Amino acid sequence: MRSSAKDIDDYIGLQSENVRGILIEIRQTIKTAVPEAEELISYQMPAFRFHGMLVWFATFNHHYSIFIPRHILNAFQDELKPFELSKSKSAIKIPLEEPVPVQLLTKIVKSGAKLNLQNAQLKTKREK
Repeated sequence: MRSSAKDIDDYIGLQSENVRGILIEIRQTIKTAVPEAEELISYQMPAFRFHGMLVWFATFNHHYSIFIPRHILNAFQDELKPFELSKSKSAIKIPLEEPVPVQLLTKIVKSGAKLNLQNAQLKTKREK
């Protein structure tokens, strides 16, 4: 569910009680995986940025989604086979009654952070 929240705490607080735990777990998983990542609201959803956008997440009526830039998500095609992906192949759609895939999310977010950092470093070298 999208909202006009000003920060992630506000977004979580605006959600129904049955999905708050999911959102808190996703947030904590990302913060643990990449502690340096910056929290923000982007496209009216909670998001994290680390040398570029890293991940967004949101709840909907019957599922929650974790949005990851496609170039990062593509590296995990085999591990994502059990999950439904969005039409754009840039979001993992998970039924609300399913647990957060903490291990997979951790791997994806760490990989994305590493890739974003490498790209930022290459860009800095080219600018010199």
